[in-house]
Amino acid sequence: MTAHSFQSPNAIPPRTSSNGIFTGQASPPRPVLRPLSEIDWISSSKKNSLASMRGSSLSPPLSPSQQTHTYPVPMTPPPPDPLKNIGEELIYGKGSGWSSEKEKILLGPFEYLYGHPGKDIRSQMIAAFNAWLQVPEKSLEIITSVVGMLHTASLLVDDVEDSSMLRRGVPVANSIFGTAQTINSANYVYFLALQALSQLQNPTLMTIFTEELLNLHRGQGMDLFWRDTLTCPSEADYLEMVGNKTGGLFRLAIKLMQAESTRELDCVPLVNTIGLLYQILDDHLNLRSERLSAQKGFAEDLTEGKFSFPVIHAIRADPANLVLVNVLKQKTADPEVKKYAVAYMERKGSFEYSARCVRDLRGKALQLVEEAEAAAGELGGREGADGVRAILEKMKVE
Repeated sequence: MTAHSFQSPNAIPPRTSSNGIFTGQASPPRPVLRPLSEIDWISSSKKNSLASMRGSSLSPPLSPSQQTHTYPVPMTPPPPDPLKNIGEELIYGKGSGWSSEKEKILLGPFEYLYGHPGKDIRSQMIAAFNAWLQVPEKSLEIITSVVGMLHTASLLVDDVEDSSMLRRGVPVANSIFGTAQTINSANYVYFLALQALSQLQNPTLMTIFTEELLNLHRGQGMDLFWRDTLTCPSEADYLEMVGNKTGGLFRLAIKLMQAESTRELDCVPLVNTIGLLYQILDDHLNLRSERLSAQKGFAEDLTEGKFSFPVIHAIRADPANLVLVNVLKQKTADPEVKKYAVAYMERKGSFEYSARCVRDLRGKALQLVEEAEAAAGELGGREGADGVRAILEKMKVE
């Protein structure tokens, strides 16, 4: 390839010195500059190469209209009377309305995560508690759907706020759809759930929905505050946060069922206990379970800088030792650093402490199951108790 292979046909004017003397030979008057296409200036070897890739010759040159990029959606001409369309479709609401194609776009992040189901413990709990509460079929169907929607939407937001990499063994939705689209999808689903719940025409359901969504965001807000300000909460404050955040969606499901049931059974204490048990067990397993590490990454709570239940115990067991606090501050992804932190918590007895709390809460839950079984009597008492016990059987320290 020669030195002139990529030379533009537009002449470059000669340079002059500061006193106006030409530094090169004089050239004819400069031609008028014109925009050049790629075809005009690339070398002949490049033209041949491009022609072979495109499967056709580059001669004659393409016209400007042929070089225009095509749009993914066919373009339509503007309407002859735009004001008329604006008036009918937007002002008077006589348009075709929201399309299924647009709905699919908004629900993309939600449907992505929903298509990779987790343990689905909430649906199992609804089925078990329904043996006691005997909720009408239509109401139960809507409540089950609403709880699933809210749970998945809340996970979409959690993954953004926690800077997570994996959820249920696959990349988090915001790493595929982007943060903005994922948050919008989650918020959209919150309101779709409210819309679905309104079909039951029970004002009590609206009150329950509002209260527990407020609790959910209160719990999440405190969790984020402690993480971002590097503030270690007391155990009591942490358990209150868990009751709001994790317990909120458990409680929402059962309270909605109770509002649609004709039976006078209060299952909320049992649900609150299960919510605490679920979160403390999850905190424990996040730092100890190889199975959970494969799904979310090893000791992911340390990378998030999260003050989880065992972490809080280890810090408060020796407040003068700032090693663990500094590990959280770094939000490290280094497995060796995280292994060191886990070993430190092991030496402080933090995992033994969290395992004991799991056993105690599980025992309390089983006691409440017996009480609910007795209160339900022959109408689903044993069936509901067996269903809840089956769920609790899975909630053990490995």
